[in-house]
Amino acid sequence: MYSSVHIFSMKGPAVGLSFISALLIVWTCVSAPLGSAYPLEGGTDIPQLRFVDRIEKFKFGINWHNVSCTVCKVLFTTVDIALLSDTNMERVAHAVREACIRLHFANPHVCQDITELFREDFIRALQKSYLWPSEACAILVGPECGHFDIYAPWNVSLPRVPKPPVTPPTAPQQGSPQSRILFLTDIHWDAVYAEGSATNCDEPLCCRNQSGRAIWRHKGAGYWGTYSKCDLPLRTIENLLKNVAKSGPWDWVYWTGDIPAHNVWSQTRAQQLNELITISRLILKYLGPNVTVYPAVGNHESTPVNGFPPPFIHGNRSSSWLYDTMAKEWGHWLPAEALKTVRHAGFYTVEVQPGLRVVSLNMNFCARENYWLMVNSTDPADQLQWLVHILQESENKGEKVHIIGHIPPGLCLSSWSWNYYHIVNRYESTITGQFFGHTHMDEFQMFYDEETLTRPLGVAFIAPSVTTYVNLNPGYRVYYVDGNYPNSSRMVLDHETFILNLTLANNQSNSPGLPTNPDPNPSWTLLYRATKAYGLSTLFPSDFESLIKEFINDDRVFQRFWYLHHKGHVSKPCTEICKTGLICFLRSGRTDLFKQCDVPSFRKTMC
Repeated sequence: MYSSVHIFSMKGPAVGLSFISALLIVWTCVSAPLGSAYPLEGGTDIPQLRFVDRIEKFKFGINWHNVSCTVCKVLFTTVDIALLSDTNMERVAHAVREACIRLHFANPHVCQDITELFREDFIRALQKSYLWPSEACAILVGPECGHFDIYAPWNVSLPRVPKPPVTPPTAPQQGSPQSRILFLTDIHWDAVYAEGSATNCDEPLCCRNQSGRAIWRHKGAGYWGTYSKCDLPLRTIENLLKNVAKSGPWDWVYWTGDIPAHNVWSQTRAQQLNELITISRLILKYLGPNVTVYPAVGNHESTPVNGFPPPFIHGNRSSSWLYDTMAKEWGHWLPAEALKTVRHAGFYTVEVQPGLRVVSLNMNFCARENYWLMVNSTDPADQLQWLVHILQESENKGEKVHIIGHIPPGLCLSSWSWNYYHIVNRYESTITGQFFGHTHMDEFQMFYDEETLTRPLGVAFIAPSVTTYVNLNPGYRVYYVDGNYPNSSRMVLDHETFILNLTLANNQSNSPGLPTNPDPNPSWTLLYRATKAYGLSTLFPSDFESLIKEFINDDRVFQRFWYLHHKGHVSKPCTEICKTGLICFLRSGRTDLFKQCDVPSFRKTMC
């Protein structure tokens, strides 16, 4: 297997620069709101920290796009030199922690916790990897600041079997059977959510016991959830499951991960497993043993967050602690053969019905935030090559395939995304549905023919989150798919989004301090049905291409999409650069296509 990585021993500058570079990537995921400042308590006489004083004058915030390329390279070169002689990992970790505080990435206790949590795994990963200043800054500032060649191009192999002729999809005859699929993603249960706590705090996640009480003239966290940087209490998740159980019957369920809250600086394996077990069992309890659930692994399931080593990493640093528990808890829904590959690397395939197969991908093997990919990013776990094998077998048998996963492929590392796009092109007649989450928004991404990039051939549906994080209503999705009958297309025909309107559910007084009167049994209501909202007859790729053109030509339709994109809770319209960037995102099922758009940095993935 080809790999472009360089193998270095963990000595000298490799420790200092690589460790700090990787930790700074993590801190961009847990950093405080722009403009927050946390001064260093007291002084320091540690010579290795003098570089912090040198860059203090630059006064830049946490957004790396505010940092010039020159400043970034000076910073990392200085760190490298400062830690040249520091072979004691405790001293290096101390230097990193103090840099986190001085650079205002987070408050002191978050800096302390995140350093302690991440450093051991980073050391293992970085024993076989190295980042030069230009490579670190290429990640943090952008490609104009350097080239990050650790993630070099690679290709999967496709069988030498001619691609079958493509037949454009047609709407099924009226009255044809449909499958009704419940879709859940990004639950993010916060076990210490506290009603009445502060909704704005100096940590990356609020509405918790440690957030403090809401101060005068400020509303506290609501009973059912809060419009802020907050996740959900368990009662809201249980209420959701009770409601969807009554809204059945469901043919089956797709559930694409992210169970724990966003307190990524203070998580333990025991907590992660408890949350995985609790939510898995609640879904089984409320939906019952006769509804099959097909899960996928989210990036928050592991701790440290995003840390998913490939299968060649063994022992305590492997992901077996997580995958083995998943296999145990998901054994109600998945057959033995699927559980075998879950234990191996967190992905699997199952026949849903005769003629329809689901493939659940572990999208953490495509994520830039997965620092283990600095060791080797070439088709981790051979997952895409395995996918090609499954798709070819399905094509041979005349099966249709649904692909589910957490992170949308258009947000993946470029080479992984390019190969996935290539696979979707080759098997466009077999892959009839792609379903993802992760962004917490209600959106989609298009796939076009590789030759001209003009013929739409696939849609990656990106469903909204259950959680409120950030500033959203809780929500879930229902898909209507061409049903179980001979020659069914198995394509998505329509979808609905349901929300819990927190303003109504919490019933908080407009005057802070007065007693609240939350609805004891709030309603999850239909926000919209796609065909009705946009005047479409089906949701085929050609329909979405026409819809994007309508977004461009009719701003009223686009602003309606923008409102629905935020699950019915948005503070201002999306115009000009925002609109251009979002439309480009919708058209970019491949990472490099979005990078080619002539727009400023539009978004970061949810960490």
